[in-house]
Amino acid sequence: MLVIFGLFALASASSDLGKIKFDDSYYFLKKQLTFGVSLGILLFFLGYKIYYKNYKRWALPLLLLNVSALLLTLFSPWGITRGGSSRWLGIGGVEFQPSEILKIIFIIYLAAWLSSSKVYRKRDFLKGFVPFLILSGFICALLLAEPATSTVLIIFASALVMYFMSGARFHYIGLAVLLSVAALGVMIYVTSYRFERLASFLNRGDDALGADFHINQALISLGSGGLTGVGFGNSTNKYLYLPESMGDSIFVIVGEEFGFIGAAVLITVFFIVVLKGFFLSRNVRDDFGRLLLIGFVSVIGIQTFINVAALSGLIPLTGVTLPFISYGSSSLVSFMLMAGIMVNISRYS
Repeated sequence: MLVIFGLFALASASSDLGKIKFDDSYYFLKKQLTFGVSLGILLFFLGYKIYYKNYKRWALPLLLLNVSALLLTLFSPWGITRGGSSRWLGIGGVEFQPSEILKIIFIIYLAAWLSSSKVYRKRDFLKGFVPFLILSGFICALLLAEPATSTVLIIFASALVMYFMSGARFHYIGLAVLLSVAALGVMIYVTSYRFERLASFLNRGDDALGADFHINQALISLGSGGLTGVGFGNSTNKYLYLPESMGDSIFVIVGEEFGFIGAAVLITVFFIVVLKGFFLSRNVRDDFGRLLLIGFVSVIGIQTFINVAALSGLIPLTGVTLPFISYGSSSLVSFMLMAGIMVNISRYS
């Protein structure tokens, strides 16, 4: 349902831009179908067919491969920089974001690591909590170098949920949150663009045509949708005024064209997916599968919250996509593979 609705939303959000740039209103929709949906469906069925316990054996090699891809993105000629961010890796004419794949691989590795029977890592400080912080910190440091601050928040928050649900002591979680907040505060202070984004959020209205332009246009568009919306395809802000209308800001187009009711229904569907995942995790017999489910639905839920909350003005703006909906092949393929693995876990639970 989410993928199909996302294609309709993309058709509307990208039509003007496709017509102006490529003389084809459905250019971006066709591209999403070709490189996102088709590959995503293939990987969904692979995730559905492959027995999920096999991933436990591959967890470490997959993580090392993913980390290598992140390093290549940052330090090799194959890395591609767009908009000041080095998040893309281009090899053999194929471009993808290793950070999107990491949302799956790191969850798999962490589930395997926490479910190991050799060491009771949930409650051991030196053999559990400290290695958890070191590993998470290393991964987050690579992502911050891109920079991909929002991805760091999604992955680390999901990791904390997994760690807590595995049986970790509550004060370990509290300490991890305090350390992460302190580290994030330092990063914001020493990097000007992050500091400016936070300052803009705290002092909204001081720079309406500059730092506040994006969020102002998002709120205007959401507000103009009213209760029932202006109608499918009738958004007036999607090309001229709203930045990233088919990517990070596609939820705004949904709110404008389908109104508060349409946006609420979409959020409710996401909520059901996440809630269903947590309920399913209670029936899974082994810790690895249970933690995998918890990790995946945490990623979906946290990323959805960050995207919607940022565009609604509740938190500072972040460059994060809406799962299954936003334009972008790497994101869609990753979430469809994630969904396939979740269905496989449910099948064998």
